Amino acid sequence: MIHGELGPDHVLVDEHDRPVLIDIEGAMFFDIEWEHVFLELRLGDDYRHFRNSGLDGDRMQLYRLAMYLSLVAGPLRLLDGDFPHRAATLDIVEQNVARTLGQLG
Repeated sequence: MIHGELGPDHVLVDEHDRPVLIDIEGAMFFDIEWEHVFLELRLGDDYRHFRNSGLDGDRMQLYRLAMYLSLVAGPLRLLDGDFPHRAATLDIVEQNVARTLGQLG
């Protein structure tokens, strides 16, 4: 089972100093590689603390590509309307087009 969008803002500490996951509506039974691709993208250089040598490299590559493509398609859908933050949204698209092409190259 994976969280689906795990990050520091989805972990709180209870009154006994135990970590508690929040915002679990995206939790699902799926490959752990999906969670690691999300963590890798979200944490950048800090992902090194979570790196796991037992992950399937081919799945990681496939899920990276899927994530990058979704980060192109989603923002482009926003730009079809009158979304107010066009420049920032286009920047997200451009970054992920470059990431996608890097994966394919």
